[in-house]
Amino acid sequence: MLKSDILLPSGDATLKAFLARPEGAGVYPALVVIHEIVGLTDHIKEITCRLAEEGYAALAIDLFSPGNTAICIWKCLAAVRTGKTDHFGVHYLQSGLDYLARQPWADPGRLGAIGFCMGGNFAISLACEDKRVKTIAPFYGLTPAKAELNKLCPLVGSYPEKDLTRKSGEELNAALNKCGIEHDIKIYPGARHCFLNESLPFLYNDEAAKDSWQRTMDFFDRYLGAKSSSM
Repeated sequence: MLKSDILLPSGDATLKAFLARPEGAGVYPALVVIHEIVGLTDHIKEITCRLAEEGYAALAIDLFSPGNTAICIWKCLAAVRTGKTDHFGVHYLQSGLDYLARQPWADPGRLGAIGFCMGGNFAISLACEDKRVKTIAPFYGLTPAKAELNKLCPLVGSYPEKDLTRKSGEELNAALNKCGIEHDIKIYPGARHCFLNESLPFLYNDEAAKDSWQRTMDFFDRYLGAKSSSM
């Protein structure tokens, strides 16, 4: 696996990002990794590395890198509250897609996104706004209230039973059924918010974490084909 910190231009801003990708020769499907409201933590970097081990070029963008962290957090929360899908966070993520699409080791026709908490919300917004995104995986994120869900790509979503995002997962599942969009949404009994995060032992749920990861990788492989990238 190859890992590096990079700087990513996005309009007038310069974003910090963490990149992990397979070391072998090949053209790989590529993912934007979208962090929680606590920022680009070691946990998110570990997720990014796990994705590289699964055969993806993965780019985690620090949405808080331009300017004061508190102000950036406030802007991200405001973006979630408005329910809009076209906002600064999505523009930053699109810069990540632009970067990946230019790389010789990334396939511009096989781009996706995975996001956690706030990042799950932003992943849905990104897919609504950018048709380059072929599949997304929101984990315990609220669905943007103004999202045009009929514009979504195939989606694999994982939600905890004991969390306010459970209702979002259930409503998203029903809406995608009506839209006829391919999806796999699961509510995990007994699980709480951030159940995939091993650095939070009071929230981590081993059974839900393992199952949701495998479901996500199976779904991504179906739509992005990581297993065939190096053949």
